[in-house]
Amino acid sequence: MLTEKDKALLKSKGITEEQLQAQLNRFKTGFPFLNVIKSATVGDGILKVSPEQIRELKEDWNAYRSGDVSVVKFVPASGAASRMFKKLFEFLNSADEEPTDADTKLFFSEIQNFAFYSELDAACLKNENKPVTDLVASKQYKTVLKNLLNEQGMNYGFLPKALLLFHKNPDGIRTAMEEHFVEGALYAKNNDGTVNLHFTVSPEHRKHFEALVDAKKAYYDKKWGVKLNISFSEQKSSTDTIAATENNEPFYENGTLFFRPGGHGALIENLNEINADIVFIKNIDNVVPDRLKEVVVDYKAVLAGTLVNYQQKIFEYLQKIDDCDFDDAELAEMVSFVEHDLNVKNEAVRNYETPELLDYLYSKLNRPIRVCGIVKNEGDAGGGPFFAENEDGTVSLQILESSQIDMSNPAAKKMLESSTHFNPVDLVCSVKDYKGEKFNLTDFVDENTGFISSKSKNGKTLKALELPGLWNGSMSDWNTIFVEVPFATFNPVKSVTDLLKKEHQ
Repeated sequence: MLTEKDKALLKSKGITEEQLQAQLNRFKTGFPFLNVIKSATVGDGILKVSPEQIRELKEDWNAYRSGDVSVVKFVPASGAASRMFKKLFEFLNSADEEPTDADTKLFFSEIQNFAFYSELDAACLKNENKPVTDLVASKQYKTVLKNLLNEQGMNYGFLPKALLLFHKNPDGIRTAMEEHFVEGALYAKNNDGTVNLHFTVSPEHRKHFEALVDAKKAYYDKKWGVKLNISFSEQKSSTDTIAATENNEPFYENGTLFFRPGGHGALIENLNEINADIVFIKNIDNVVPDRLKEVVVDYKAVLAGTLVNYQQKIFEYLQKIDDCDFDDAELAEMVSFVEHDLNVKNEAVRNYETPELLDYLYSKLNRPIRVCGIVKNEGDAGGGPFFAENEDGTVSLQILESSQIDMSNPAAKKMLESSTHFNPVDLVCSVKDYKGEKFNLTDFVDENTGFISSKSKNGKTLKALELPGLWNGSMSDWNTIFVEVPFATFNPVKSVTDLLKKEHQ
C-alpha cells in the first residue's frame, strides 16, 4: 500500500499510481525478446551509395534546406564524463603510487598531446607551484590527477563530456560542444542563416552549458557567418522509473521510494517537443577536429538527402490516398514501395481487398521517418540493424541491442554475432506528416522493448528498469532506412585516452 508520502512524491514527479504499478508489473513479467528474422546487410536492408549518388544527395539536401523549412540538430549531452576517467579514478583511489594499467600509463606518457594540457598545466602551477612536467618527473601522478578531476582543479570528474576540451584546431582549442556548433554551421544551417542546436542536459550542469554559450556564441556566429540558436532541455522526472527489490517490491531508501533515470529512451519526450521539419541526432562525443570534418559533413548531407527524397515520395503517396487519386498501377507501386523501399514485409497484404489495403498503406506510410547511418562492424559495440517481427505480424527494419535478443537461442545468437554492421547513433529524422502537422512521437514507442538490469544502492541489490531506447524501441514504429557510412564518421570518446587517437589529434 502506498503511503501519503509515496503519493506526494509520485505527484511531484508527474507519475500516476497506475504507471507505478505497471512498472512494478514489468519486474515480474520481464520484457519479451524480439523475434529476429535476419540481420540487415548491404543490398538487403542497407543502402550503399555510389560517388555519383553522394554528389546528387548532397545537392538534394542543400536544395531542400534552402527552402522554407526548419532544421534542428539534437544532441543528447546529459550526464557527467566520469566514466571517461574510470581508470584514472581507480588509480587515484588506489594504494599504488605509480600507474599499473596500460590506459593510465598511456595517459601520462602522452599527457602533453591532450587538448586540455595547457589548462591542466595552468591549474598545477596555480595549486602546486609546479608545471605538469615537473610533477610527472617526480612521480607525483596523483597530484596531477587531482588537478584534472577534482573541484579545486579543472573539475573534469564532475563536468559533462560536452564541456571538456577535446581538440586543437587552427583557430584554437574546442570543447565537444563547440565542435557541434561548427558541424551545425556546416550541414544544418537554415535558409535564414540560423543554426538550431538543442542539447539535453542535467540540471546540475545547465549553468555551465549556458556559461559556455555566453562566452563563445558571438565568436562562432561571426566566424561561420551564422546565427546560433541554442536551446536546452532536461530529462523529465516523469520518465524516471521505480527501482525494485529482488522480490519485485518497491525499493525504498531511507523510507522514500527510490526512482532512477529511465535511460536515454526517456529523451523521446524531449525530442517530441522539438518543432522542426528535419532533426539530426548525434551523440555528444562523436566529433572530430576540422581537418577530418569533410567526410562527416558529406555523409550527413547524404543521410539528409536520402531522407528528403523518401519523404517526398511518401508524402506524394499519402496525398494520393487522401484524394483517392490513383489507378491500379499506382496502387501496386505503393505496395512495392512499402515492401521493397521501406522494407516493411507483410505476407497478408496480397489477400487484402482495396479498402483494407488502403488502410494498411496509409498506416505504414504516415509515420515518422528516420535515416540511420550504419557502419561496418569492426568490433565496436553498438545496436545492430536487423529485420524483426512486429506485434501486428509485419516485419520491418529495427536497431536492436543484445538485451532484446534471446541469447539462449543459438540461431538468434549466431545472427547477432555475425551481423556485419552497427548503428553509431547517426540519425536524420522527419517528424511531421504530409500535412505539416507534427507527429506525437510517443505514439510510436514499443513499450515491450525496455529491459531490466541489476544495480546496487548503498550495498543493497536492486532491479532497475530501462525505458525503450531512444533509437531502439522508442523509434520501433518509425519508417527506417539504413545507409552505409564510412567508419571514419564514427569517432566516439569512451575513455580519455581515446582523445590520443589520430582522429582526435
